[in-house]
Amino acid sequence: MLSIYLGTRQLGRLGFLTQEFLLSHSQFKDWLDRWQQINGSILKILPSPKQENTPATVNPDVTTYSFDRLVVCDSATIAQLLIANNFHFENNCAILSITGYPQSIFDTTMQMLRRNPDLKVYAVHDCNPRGIGLVHNLRSNASWFLDSEIAIIDIGLTPRQIIATKRGMFIQSSPESAQAAKQLPQEVRQSLSVEDLAWLESGKFVELESFSPQRLIKVLQNGIAGSRNLESDDSNLLLVGDTGNDMYVVQSFG
Repeated sequence: MLSIYLGTRQLGRLGFLTQEFLLSHSQFKDWLDRWQQINGSILKILPSPKQENTPATVNPDVTTYSFDRLVVCDSATIAQLLIANNFHFENNCAILSITGYPQSIFDTTMQMLRRNPDLKVYAVHDCNPRGIGLVHNLRSNASWFLDSEIAIIDIGLTPRQIIATKRGMFIQSSPESAQAAKQLPQEVRQSLSVEDLAWLESGKFVELESFSPQRLIKVLQNGIAGSRNLESDDSNLLLVGDTGNDMYVVQSFG
């Protein structure tokens, strides 16, 4: 009984501990390649996102319209996953990555988006220094929404969401992440609490790829549904920033 008690106590502490992968990416790829040689290709596995430099031909009738919502991911991999699962069709939104994916329709999509003054932008990113800076990047980059007053909703992943959840997160740590956190721009640091900064500067980080596609899609859908009326007293959203340059943060990831 004492062993069971101590074991459950240890499990309860897992949400506060950093973790490591038991095998490297190259090992996993070797095993996967070997399995597919024997059993055949796994159709549901997405290949690495491909960037096409040649702009796609889009019907002019389509480009006269716009979107009410845009989801911006901090990696092409997550954007590809959402598109492959038809998230854009089912939720009537555009999906792009901060890296410009999908490149073939990026410029056309941005032209369409800028036609809508009531556009809502949803940022989805890893909880690491690069991901935490996504909203600032959207606000300060002329290719995105520099000098724009559109509302940006930070879906996550943020340190405050991880600290509040405590469990169900695969938390990693590295000296490089700690160093990058200490070099975050002042504008980004001002949007974070002391506890958030301490968490990041300890080197901890969580990647979106550690979550299942089902959970990521559900979180995004909940974030969009919970922010339809930004003027309402929605306890799921936290307002950060000045009037005209508002950023809303979803307080829970799940």
